[in-house]
Amino acid sequence: MDFQEQYLRELKMLFWENSINPDEYQLERLANFASLVAHKNEKVNLISRKDILKIIENHVFISAFISEFIPQRATKFLDIGTGGGFPGIPLAIARPNLKGVLVDSTSKKIDAVHEFTSKLKLNNVIVENYRVESEEFKQKYANTFDLIISRATVPFIILLRYSLPLIKEKAYIAAIKGGDLMDEFRTAELKYKSHIKKSTIFELSYKPNNIRNEKGKKLILVELIK
Repeated sequence: MDFQEQYLRELKMLFWENSINPDEYQLERLANFASLVAHKNEKVNLISRKDILKIIENHVFISAFISEFIPQRATKFLDIGTGGGFPGIPLAIARPNLKGVLVDSTSKKIDAVHEFTSKLKLNNVIVENYRVESEEFKQKYANTFDLIISRATVPFIILLRYSLPLIKEKAYIAAIKGGDLMDEFRTAELKYKSHIKKSTIFELSYKPNNIRNEKGKKLILVELIK
């Protein structure tokens, strides 16, 4: 069964409720992406099977929603541990002026993401099958990115370690995380204090179903200096 029309309705409602105005083409692309993930998820475990009915709110919308918090001056992003293309593909659709690299070490997932970007004709991203900490990847993409994005893949201190060889002189990290982040963030801050210029934690609350952020998702936005 094709749920694309339902996905499109859900997306329109969520963006409208939160006073965000993507164009029709962006909405259709996001709905198409959700359909592709839902179909592929029957064969490859990209998101939790029990979460498939909430794919729009819990995965596609929230990944596009973070574009509201990302500085406009960012030009090139790296999505570390993209999995099924989250948050990188929705972000690339929401911010077509951004160029990006989606990287994951699991070849089955990367094959799926490559298929998604091809079918979506998403020309502002490249898909890579690497461990981001590998010497080969670091040499290929040293000093390249001014934005690192990630969704709950590794502890923040590890994300910082992975990011530093890959960023330009100034960059941002935007990480979607759940739970109490203070201890995790303090540990990272102690080790990498000289690289952290500014940090903000945003509550990812939105209308109509998550006004008080009952889902507990936050966005850590850190301005880095190399």
